[in-house]
Amino acid sequence: MKYESRKQEKDLYSTRKKPQIVDVPQQKFFSIHGVGDPNKIGFQERIQTLYPLSYGLKFAYKKFCQDKDVEFDDYVVFPLEGVWSLTKRGQHLDHLDKNEFEYDMMIRIPDFVPADLVQRALVETGQKKDLPLLKEVEVAEYPAIKSAQICHVGSYDDESASFEKIDQLVADEGLKRASKIHREIYLSDARRVDPDKLKTILRYEIN
Repeated sequence: MKYESRKQEKDLYSTRKKPQIVDVPQQKFFSIHGVGDPNKIGFQERIQTLYPLSYGLKFAYKKFCQDKDVEFDDYVVFPLEGVWSLTKRGQHLDHLDKNEFEYDMMIRIPDFVPADLVQRALVETGQKKDLPLLKEVEVAEYPAIKSAQICHVGSYDDESASFEKIDQLVADEGLKRASKIHREIYLSDARRVDPDKLKTILRYEIN
């Protein structure tokens, strides 16, 4: 059976336009760090490093399962995610400077994929592809957290209105935002979808 995150984990990858509270379990990712304006080439280079690696792992896992009795013998590669914050300088500016963005771009690794396959994928992808930034990729684990989220539809530059809706829900529930760091899960391909139709899950930790 093929694992599909939008079916097996509907709450975490929801397209609901209303804010909601969700429990996010511990998760593992291929992750690469960056600083700067996401509209510049360095950002795209990082994304272009993650995808061959993630698809290489998917195909390796599918081959691994051919002679095994497992619940999931294939899976749909998870959507791209980003954990976003600002540099120390950016935090002290009186305006938003995109050059001061600090981020970790990530693609999730399914829990059921063996760790040795993950490490093998890193090695084999480097042998097959010319990816200068591959050496910067880490396998990162994020602990389980309680979060608030919403599916934002539209341009990335218009996310503030959706964040206001999340903030209101959090306040109504008597909760607080844990930090200014937030996560974005990209359900749309920005290369193929008009900006006003982009779907992005916005999420931050609460307590």
